[in-house]
Amino acid sequence: MAPPFRKARDVALMDRLYACARERFIGEAWRVVRQGRDPLIASASQSRWCDGTFDVLYTSLHRDGAIAEIDALLRLQPVFPSKIMSQLFHLEIHTSQTLRLADMDRLASLGVDTARYRERDYTKTAEIAETAFFIGFDGLIAPSARFECNNLVLFTDRFAPGDFQLKTPDAEVIDWAAWRKKPRQA
Repeated sequence: MAPPFRKARDVALMDRLYACARERFIGEAWRVVRQGRDPLIASASQSRWCDGTFDVLYTSLHRDGAIAEIDALLRLQPVFPSKIMSQLFHLEIHTSQTLRLADMDRLASLGVDTARYRERDYTKTAEIAETAFFIGFDGLIAPSARFECNNLVLFTDRFAPGDFQLKTPDAEVIDWAAWRKKPRQA
């Protein structure tokens, strides 16, 4: 079977990303997964920061940011799935080649329509992530579209075992109704 057709990368975007610093990140992040799923297992989903051609592990640098991301995803269902049990995990992460796109001005300079960032058109952001992955970044830090915080997206092919791990083995079960009623501050 022939590999899927891939359009040529944007050379100007590649040049702009090559000029970006490769940062170290050592710190905490949070991740929400369906109960029973290993929180350290990545996937190649077509999403804001992945075009489906490589594995990513989505995390948030704020506890409620991680919950807000999954809440928004579950709300896409015609009826909010009441039987799904989700858990919040606290992670310790060490990176060395991370791309920081942590504000809207930085995203706009790369061609992202920041006025529409909260919408689900991931074409440009997925292209940026794929290009960053291609040139050797190990992940990126970018604004959450669902909460006032930054997310950390890890390109898991770039990591060795132990580069990210559970900070505590226990997970918090999320009560979705209670979380939605609680006032939030980032």
